Amino acid sequence: MGWNQLHRVADHPILGSDEALPYVYFVHSYHAAPSAPADVLATASYGVTVPAVVGRENVVGVQFHPEKSSDGGLSMLRRFAAWRPAPVPA
Repeated sequence: MGWNQLHRVADHPILGSDEALPYVYFVHSYHAAPSAPADVLATASYGVTVPAVVGRENVVGVQFHPEKSSDGGLSMLRRFAAWRPAPVPA
């Protein structure tokens, strides 16, 4: 719980192009365990590696609260709103 820095695992438009990712605000003491490690886009370290941002095709999820994460979280929300993923084939 609290502020922690994101660490890039893979490139994605919502993460932006800055080398260093921002500190963001985590509220929960639990975390998801991804069934597909290739879906992890960014992590945070809390004694264990926490998958903080995950994504596949046109779906992205975060483990932290971007709306409570100051400028870094708001920038991520703006990039998410501007993101135009390719359509997923039916």
